Order: sequence, then C-alpha cells, then structure tokens
Amino acid sequence: MKILASLSLAGGQGKTTTATLLGKHLAAAGYTVLVIDGDPQSNLTTFLGHEVAQNEPTLLEVMKASVELEDAIYETKIKNLYLIPSDDGLDNAQEYLSTTGMGAMVLRKRLSPGQGTFDICLIDSPPQRSQICKSIIGAADRIVVPCEATVKGFGSLVRTLEAVNELKDLDAAKAELMGVIPFRDRWVGANQTQESRSVIEAMREEVGEDLVLPSIRESEQFKKAISQQTTLAELGVPDLAYPFDVLVERIESMEAVAVA
Repeated sequence: MKILASLSLAGGQGKTTTATLLGKHLAAAGYTVLVIDGDPQSNLTTFLGHEVAQNEPTLLEVMKASVELEDAIYETKIKNLYLIPSDDGLDNAQEYLSTTGMGAMVLRKRLSPGQGTFDICLIDSPPQRSQICKSIIGAADRIVVPCEATVKGFGSLVRTLEAVNELKDLDAAKAELMGVIPFRDRWVGANQTQESRSVIEAMREEVGEDLVLPSIRESEQFKKAISQQTTLAELGVPDLAYPFDVLVERIESMEAVAVA
C-alpha cells in the first residue's frame, strides 16, 4: 500500500477537491483505495456521502489506537473506494500526538495493518501546520500539493514545502513531492489570465518544470462531480480529468502499486 497525502497549508487551495476526485479516479481505474479524512472540518467525509453516527469510530480512534484499523473503515457508494472519516472530535488528537514524543510517526504505524488490503491510501490533510498535519506528512510516501493559482496560493506552496522539509531534516518523514497542482487556473475564453500565468511560472521556478502538473481549471463541473458523487468522465467532461490521469500515471510508476 502506497500512502499519498493531499497537503496545503492554507484553506481554499483544492486539497479536498483533489483528494476526493483522485480517489474516485483511482477506484474507477481498478485500484482498491482507502481515503482518510485528516481534517477536523470533515469536508472529505461529507463529499463522500458519509455521516458519522454517534459512537462510530473515526480517525481519532485510529490514531489513539482505541479501535482496530478495520473497525474505522467504511464502504462508500463507489466501488473500490473506502473511507476513514473524521468529525470535529479529531481536534482532540492534537494533545495526544503532542504528548507521545513521536507524533509524526503515529499515523504510519496505525495504518500498517492496511498493508496488503489496499493498493493506495490517500489522506486529506488539515490546512494548518498542526500535530495532525505532521503525522500525515510522517505517514506519506508521496505528497501532492494543490495550490490556487494566486499569490496566496504560491505562499501556501512555499510554507507547505518548508513544513515537509523540516520533518525530513529531523528524519521524522520520508515523503517525496509527487507534484504541485495549480488550482482554479483562470482563463477568459482561450486566454489564461496574467495572474494565473505568472503564478504558475513561479511554481515551476520553485519546484522544477516536471513537478508542476496540469492545472485544475476554474469550473463548476468539479463541484458538480463531487455533489453528484460521480467521476468527471461519468459526468461527461473527461477532458477535465486530465490532471488526475497524469497523477495516476505517476502513482503507477511507484513501486509495488498494482491493480487488484
């Protein structure tokens, strides 16, 4: 099982949109996918149509090892796609992780029983440099950074890379950057806006040409695919799925990832 994190240290950067649509895309390609909602705002849980019932195990219980991993995994309406949900109680994980002395390593350890059951694990992270975020970075093999094609988005990218490198310097993480996805790339007709063009060029200068992936353009179709719990291809706009096609190709190039 390869573990990927959708990570961005600012709100509104597209990390949950990316995690949701990439998870569906991978499942449609035949992979058995576990998606994890690592954000106390629980948008990924909502996007996948899951409502956490009272006393139902979530990511909090997994992190604290108060339940077995399998007890917090739920089927979604999408074939091959499974979910570990969150709710606002996940905020209680902060103190637990900060007192363990090895918080950045907790989630990777808790996910180890999933090896052999799932092909890919995809984690949606919170938009803050929190203990939960550090544990997600520590668990990940690869990181995808969605960031809005704005000055704010570029600042988020820089802060996100700094957070990852700090943990790697401490040997608390081994995650490598798989790619940066410009989000809400704005075009007017056939012309890209000046801001989008200049910010995406700055992204290329920051991480290198090969690590800037095709953009998620500004379109209501992405919201529609999420709200209707379908894929972009099923919605009839397969051309918008191109960024996820490229991500799947990069995931397939990782070792030990095979279609079930």
